[in-house]
Amino acid sequence: MLKSLHIGRYATRAEDFRKLVEFFEAIGFERVAAGSGSDQHSAVLTAPLGMLSVNALSPQYPPEVLDRLKDVARLIVLEVTNPDDVFAIAQKMKLKVLADSASPASGERSFSLDLPGEMVVTVHGTPEQPTAGIEGKLDGGGKRFAIVVSRFNAFITERLLAGALDGLRRTGARNEDIEIMRVPGSFEIPSAARTLAETKKYDAIICLGCLLRGDTAHYDVIVNEVTRGIGQSAQETGVPHAFGVLTCDTLEQAIDRAGLKMGNKGFEAALAAVEMASLKRVVGRQSSVVGKKGRRSQVSGVGKGKPSRSRKPRR
Repeated sequence: MLKSLHIGRYATRAEDFRKLVEFFEAIGFERVAAGSGSDQHSAVLTAPLGMLSVNALSPQYPPEVLDRLKDVARLIVLEVTNPDDVFAIAQKMKLKVLADSASPASGERSFSLDLPGEMVVTVHGTPEQPTAGIEGKLDGGGKRFAIVVSRFNAFITERLLAGALDGLRRTGARNEDIEIMRVPGSFEIPSAARTLAETKKYDAIICLGCLLRGDTAHYDVIVNEVTRGIGQSAQETGVPHAFGVLTCDTLEQAIDRAGLKMGNKGFEAALAAVEMASLKRVVGRQSSVVGKKGRRSQVSGVGKGKPSRSRKPRR
């Protein structure tokens, strides 16, 4: 009985074939490996779900589409999770849009594209709605932060420190709630960060340093240990750690990330620390509320299911 469905489309020009394959792969089709030597002339593409649709031509199609459907084999219909993304890809590839409409009731969007090889693809779907989630706010008011900054490559790390302080102050953190600890180099950052985190005085720790690749393997060893140490300290102490240690090949790359073309990574680390500190408080409050409800239900359920024995009167 039926095993699979395979519908072929043919492009007469090699450049049309390449453009078609590029578009279909860009919107999510997966290319199946074919026989050797056939990749230049044939591409087998698969989708998560395949269906066969049999339809009669309807006057609801715009005239531009109907004109190209005189040979109905040219039509390909695709259902996607977010038609807006596919439309953006089509515009980037400069494909001609034949029709574009959206339903006010359901929000479903449908548009038709004129593809190379005299093919028409109709794309339809309903844009995905973002789901609500738990998030932290960029509010540093009432929170305490510690910054661990390396003195090595101070030309860069002091710029990162200035960016981190700017980020904390912009979110409402007070100067007296910010502690700065300087260490010799990036290798010492994890130990200092853990020492501060274990005091439980701080809502988040910001780690700032700069490592530049040299001619030996020393760079790779230090990068791995610093990354592992900071992550391990955050996981084992439960205090959020923001990673603001630059790992660059050249000094120019570090300068760009300390306030020039790539922004200031110290500022970005500070914002991450504020958000994670806020998120931890939100999650902590929710956990405490759930815990109190559970304890109340346990107390209210004591003695249920068994009749109480009446106490004998004293004689």
